[in-house]
Amino acid sequence: MDNAIRIATYDDVLQVERLPAHERMRGIDDTYAVLRHAAGAYGDKHALRFLLIGDPSLPSVDVTYRELLAEVTRAANVFHALGVGPNDAVGILLPNLLQTHYALWGGEAAGIASPVNPLLEPGKIADILTAAGARVLVTLAPFPQSDLWDKAAAVVEQASGIEHVLRVDLSPYVPEAMRAMLPALMPADTPIARGGVTIHDFDAARAAQPGDRLLSGRVIGSGDIASYFHTGGTTGTPKLARHTHFNEAFEAMLLGSIMGTDEEDVILCGLPLFHVNGTMVTGLAPFHAGGTVVILTPQGYRGQGVVANFWALVERFRGNSFSGVPTLYAALLDVPIGNHDVSSLKTAICGAAPMPADLIRRFEAATGVKILEGYGMTEGTCASATNPRYGERRAGSVGFRLPYVELQPMKIDGKGQPVGPCAIGEVGALFMKGPQLFAGYVGKPAPDGWFDTGDLARYDAEHYLWLVGRSKDLIIRGGHNIDPQMVEDALVSHPAVALAAVIGQPDSYAGELPAAYVSLRPGASATAEELLAHARAHVPERAAVPVHLEILPELPVTAVGKIHKPPLRLEAIRRVLESALAAAGLRATVETFDDPARGLTARLTPAPGVEAEAVRRIASGFALAVEMGVSGAPG
Repeated sequence: MDNAIRIATYDDVLQVERLPAHERMRGIDDTYAVLRHAAGAYGDKHALRFLLIGDPSLPSVDVTYRELLAEVTRAANVFHALGVGPNDAVGILLPNLLQTHYALWGGEAAGIASPVNPLLEPGKIADILTAAGARVLVTLAPFPQSDLWDKAAAVVEQASGIEHVLRVDLSPYVPEAMRAMLPALMPADTPIARGGVTIHDFDAARAAQPGDRLLSGRVIGSGDIASYFHTGGTTGTPKLARHTHFNEAFEAMLLGSIMGTDEEDVILCGLPLFHVNGTMVTGLAPFHAGGTVVILTPQGYRGQGVVANFWALVERFRGNSFSGVPTLYAALLDVPIGNHDVSSLKTAICGAAPMPADLIRRFEAATGVKILEGYGMTEGTCASATNPRYGERRAGSVGFRLPYVELQPMKIDGKGQPVGPCAIGEVGALFMKGPQLFAGYVGKPAPDGWFDTGDLARYDAEHYLWLVGRSKDLIIRGGHNIDPQMVEDALVSHPAVALAAVIGQPDSYAGELPAAYVSLRPGASATAEELLAHARAHVPERAAVPVHLEILPELPVTAVGKIHKPPLRLEAIRRVLESALAAAGLRATVETFDDPARGLTARLTPAPGVEAEAVRRIASGFALAVEMGVSGAPG
């Protein structure tokens, strides 16, 4: 590509910024313009390749750049015909499919795309679509081993604003030899009882529309709202982040320019398309650069055969990169590469959750693939910082801020407002601004200047950014966001519970797991087992149910009576590390404390006769700041 950006040092970031961002954009400042540019520049090259199951011997369904633009245009025309205008939302409740891209970018060309996590409970999905003001919903038709249509029907009953449902039939993706079995396996077609809802076939509706022009005649403004992405954790009250067309086109240009070269342009997609990482890193960014995105089944990395056949899939498609979470990398370590030729694979991206340094080392040693940790958030459209592909990768750091993106640890006053930048090495509240910054949440004004990310961070002398902790309490389980408030509310609904605090305890596989601490009402009694059973019955998502629960005489509180979680996090770190060391047959003293520069830290002192390196190896499996104490002499 002719707009490639090569970053090895922080000076390269500054050099890129010598050309103003709007000049680098070259007038491609809305998402439909990105696809028009790509169709003109890359034409008959593969834009998307799709596999229904992770079997590398099966043929893929391929879409060129010209075909992608035509299908997106047809989808936009369908939405326009159903009454969707620039300020109307299209709800998208789909797994990873070719049609998911058509609905996303067609929704943005006609109105506002609002993708939703299909794993949420129907009531939560209905709340999101109602807040978005969605009039149209795109979802799956009934299909074997899928309950999504039943869920969508329940959603439509509750989300009274939805007037039209467009269904995607997966049957054409099934290999022809297997289609004869489908009728016997097909689940019942659950009807929608609420009146005023019309059901359409999405593919048939698109086929009836022209693919060479937008019938609306819409001229998309760069400041128009393109999408609503729900954030705030998957189990808490959702907030809808508004992205402008410029936000997404800028991010696509920037990431595409950093990612894309003529030699390395095949990216494997296994993260969900309702998340900004899936839509940008394995969507609009490679489209901007002329890359090829391989959709690894509707369920992504969770799809049948994907992890087991991952290295064969890399060989089949000559994949150059992929984006994943720590749990994926840990799982891939258990899959031998064998005789598969994976020499095409150069980089892997991790930005959804903290990745233990030991896991990075083991994965790179086993595969020869360089892992690039980064930093991003929905409110920043997607990525805001990354380790340099062509320079020094510092494990544990999220690398350099991206060009044009401002990330600054700040000193704050008593009201939480920034009063000045922190010095090098000084920890502060991380604030953000720049062309990637979102337009605010639905129903709330856009950020005025700097936006508080909720994270704590510092810069080192070479401008690498280090995250120290989160001032927000969000728990990240393998890249899956969990808002502790919803779990706490479920626990407090038990008649014996007075207070509850839920924190993320470290885990060598998932990064963090939810752990709960409760105090009981005076005179009440309950066991930890009873309260966990209550949580399983009342927490709306299985991933958010605590894996550990303790009943305390009282919870730690601040001077003004608010629950104070840091002591609970320190206790959890100590407990988890002691358990891991005991399981390995190692004796060591574990002390935990809050270090001003590193955040929550563990000091491990091996018992006499215990090798310090063995203790260190156990601790390095967790995404924690760890230091080694000095063992005493044998007694």
